[in-house]
Amino acid sequence: MIERVVTHPDPYEPFLLSQGIKSNGWLFISGQAGAGDNGKMVPGGFLAQGRQAFANLRRALKAGGASLKDVVKVTIFVTDMGHFDDVVTLRREFFSAPYPADTIAEIRALYTPEAMIEIEAIAVVPDPGGR
Repeated sequence: MIERVVTHPDPYEPFLLSQGIKSNGWLFISGQAGAGDNGKMVPGGFLAQGRQAFANLRRALKAGGASLKDVVKVTIFVTDMGHFDDVVTLRREFFSAPYPADTIAEIRALYTPEAMIEIEAIAVVPDPGGR
């Protein structure tokens, strides 16, 4: 069974994308950038965008029945690998041991020129019965 994950607001709806997909105990979250609820990039530079991207990731995970502690794999896209130490800072703020597997890649651009970071994730959805 495949279930679409929806958040409110859902900035992905106009583009025919899902915030995430839940299937067979797995949760696949689309890339989350540093945009606020108004759809605009938050001010304050890379760390501010990164914190907002993690907040957006947390919201999408919650909508799918999981949390940051359930993440097993993330892919973090940055437009400048000069922010690698900032990515480590963000990982330290939002994840704890055992840390998820991770790929960090520098790319030329994201969906809007202002975006500097985007995070996608794979999580295991906890069994509500604790089994």
